[in-house]
Parts: sequence; C-alpha cells; structure tokens
Amino acid sequence: MEFFIQQLINGLTLGGIYALIALGYTMVYGVIQLINFAHGEFFAAGGYIGVILLSFFAANGLLESHPWICLAASLVLAMGYCAMLAMAVEKIAYKPLRHASRLAVLLSALGMSIFLQNGLMLTQGVYDKPYPTSFSLGRFEVGQITVSYLQITIVLITIALLILLNILIFRTRIGKAMRATAQDKTMSSLVGISSNRIISLTFALGAGLAAAAGIMVGLYYGSVSYYMGFVPGIKAFAAAVLGGIGSVTGAMLGGLIIGLVEIFGAGYISGQYKDVFAFIILISVLYFMPNGIMGENVDDTRV
Repeated sequence: MEFFIQQLINGLTLGGIYALIALGYTMVYGVIQLINFAHGEFFAAGGYIGVILLSFFAANGLLESHPWICLAASLVLAMGYCAMLAMAVEKIAYKPLRHASRLAVLLSALGMSIFLQNGLMLTQGVYDKPYPTSFSLGRFEVGQITVSYLQITIVLITIALLILLNILIFRTRIGKAMRATAQDKTMSSLVGISSNRIISLTFALGAGLAAAAGIMVGLYYGSVSYYMGFVPGIKAFAAAVLGGIGSVTGAMLGGLIIGLVEIFGAGYISGQYKDVFAFIILISVLYFMPNGIMGENVDDTRV
C-alpha cells in the first residue's frame, strides 16, 4: 500500500507537469485548429531561462537567503519571455499561413520546432545544464513514503496555475473573447473582437504555462538540455488528444492520466517501457472514444 501511495504522489507530480504543457496544445487548437509542434521548444526555453536566472541568483547569494522569491521571480520572467517568444513565432511562422492549407501550416510548425531546438543548442551548448540544488533538499517521511518539499512545491504551483487559467478563461472578458473566437471567428469579429490579438494571446498563455513546466522539470530532474522538449511535448500532445483536443478540462485530465499511467507502469511493470505506457493508454481510450474523454463536451470546456 505504501508503494502504491508513493507512486501515486510521483504520478500526480509528473501528470501536473504534462497537464501544463498539454494546455498549450489544446488552447491553440481550440482557437485556430492548429497543432503547434513547436510548443515543446517553449517548454525547453523556459527550463533554460530558469537555470540561467536561478544560477545568477545563486552566484549573488540571493538564492540561499530568499529562495522562494528567487523561484517566483524566475517563474514570472521565464513565463514572460516564452510568452513573447511564442507571439513572435505566431507572427512569423503561422499568421502568414492563416488561410493556407493545413499541410503548409503543419510543415511550418515542424520547421519552427527544428529551428528553435537548434537555436537552443547553438546558444546554450550541447551539454546539459545543472540546476541549483537548493530546492532539492528537504523532505519528510511517513513510514516508507517519502515526499520532498520540491514535489509539494511543484504540485502547489501547478494547481495555482490551473486555477488561474480557469478563472481567466471562464470568468473574464478575455476568456469570453477567446471562447467566442474559437466558436466562430467571423461572428466574433463582427462584435468587435480582434481575432489576431486573441490568437497571439492564446499562444502567449500556452507558452507561459509550458515555461513554468520547464522550470519545474529542471528542478525535479536536476538539469535541462536543448532537446528536452521533444519527448514531454509528444506526451503532452498525447494527453491533449486523450482528454479531447480543444478541451481545457480534458487537457488537465489527460495530463494527469498520462503521468499516473507512466509512473505506475514503470513501478509495477518495467521502467524500460515507461514511454510506451502513455501511448498504449492513448490508443486504448481512443479506440472506444475517438473524440477523447471530454471531446464531446465542448459547450463549457472548449477554449
């Protein structure tokens, strides 16, 4: 039983990170029906901004004296940077192809993904960059169950970001404009909603969440690399599809399911096949529910 609870905690931690990344995929798709395959690179870029900032704070002695302020500042700055990067990518790679074929947009997304990944390699180097270890210290134990303070921090940050996103989408005028644009761009423009601004904002929000996930992954695993966005990006895309692409609630649920399946599969079966379990559950669910778990409930969950 203790092993099960330990794996459950680990799965929720990882699943929350996948959910943050998956939200970017599902929000962009919900608004413009585009799979942004460059989204994983925003996740990696956020991880790098985090390690640069936290290393700077550590070198100046601020990380030891004010660790949580430094972490909060790193999160805000990384999210802001990746939001602006995503808006620039949207303007350069996607906006000119707004009325082009889906194949052209898909190729542009793949090309931008390769461009950003190689840009990270050229600017940050080919070797992994280690995160400061200040946040990896400290844990408490209940029997054989071990929960680190870092895991608690990751879960709390994830919950806070998900709550704020839901408030923004379902309780604000900007959220109403996003949902209106997703449902009908022509009619929303007739009532004064700028679809171009809403699309840019959607890219920015998704990239900001991915950046926060990148920092949390860097803290959790201790380092970042220029290619770190590929595999989590694919798994997060699988989570978005599993939950129902275009559904915000579905993306959250899909991320949690993928994280739990991966951790329990690795713990009870084999860690060598942990990347396979996520796609097995995806195929199994889509076989019976082709639209995903919440793919049909678009009235109140679609961005």
